[in-house]
Amino acid sequence: MLNFIYWPISFVLWFWHKVFSFVLDPGSGITWVLAIIFLTFTIRILLVKPTINQMRSGRKMQEMQPLMQEIRQKYKNDQQKMMEETRKLQKEMGVNPIAGCLPLLVQMPVFIGLFHVLRSFNRTGTGAGQLGMSIEENRNTANYFFKPEDVQSFLDAKLFGVPLSSYISMPAEQYAAFPGADLSKLKIAMVAAPLIVLTVLATHFNARMSLERQKARIASGKQKAPANDMMASQMDMMNKMMLWFMPATILFTGVLWHIGLLCYMGANNIWTYFQMKYVFDKMDKEEEAEIEAKKAAKRASAPKPGQRPNNPKKKRK
Repeated sequence: MLNFIYWPISFVLWFWHKVFSFVLDPGSGITWVLAIIFLTFTIRILLVKPTINQMRSGRKMQEMQPLMQEIRQKYKNDQQKMMEETRKLQKEMGVNPIAGCLPLLVQMPVFIGLFHVLRSFNRTGTGAGQLGMSIEENRNTANYFFKPEDVQSFLDAKLFGVPLSSYISMPAEQYAAFPGADLSKLKIAMVAAPLIVLTVLATHFNARMSLERQKARIASGKQKAPANDMMASQMDMMNKMMLWFMPATILFTGVLWHIGLLCYMGANNIWTYFQMKYVFDKMDKEEEAEIEAKKAAKRASAPKPGQRPNNPKKKRK
């Protein structure tokens, strides 16, 4: 059902593996890790413009709030008319609420797709989602865009002696898919645990950067504070989820993530950090330019020193 996600993800991963194979050993763990990292960067590059549009849309949504409140008050007894006027206002302001969700809507399928593709390099298990293949059958069966020889290359690739498609909670019977690898949960954890901790910390500090900017904007008057205690409480809850709940979720589910997927998450968070700095700086400059343009327009329309204000009503009298 999700083949429309799995095939493109496997193709991009295959492409970057072939690129790095020109200069590195195709079977090296580093070659495969670089392919995963550049898969991440490929997706995130495509999402830079939608992310900027999302930020612009969010700023316009804040400017729309007083007008939205007027619409809600005026048509509180006519839901259909309220929706019509809301859509009309969004069109006039150039706001597309759906477009604002695009970066998240794209990244989640990529994460799920990569998880599945990496897991499908080892199909020897008999649990949920596994095919129960024999070791020989697994090594000689294609994995979406990857040919059998690519599957063998990935299974044999290791990072610090641990296969890239291994994970902490992997059943011991699946270790046999990696011939010659002396595996144990402890050995896998020694590689996976630092990657999990780094991902958790990066997620937390990226969220903190975003929230500190939000607080600074509210303090400077560039962004409106919550209108009432209920909205303030909701914002506080969302902020706590970003700061603590999301990193905690990664911490406790990390035992299910392959080494390769943890490399993806690490690369994704590094990209997020630098992209946030770039986008925030760009948005601040755009906002300052808009403020200056409004001030210039106000100065241009103001009467010159010593000139009487133009009052058409007084002239008619």
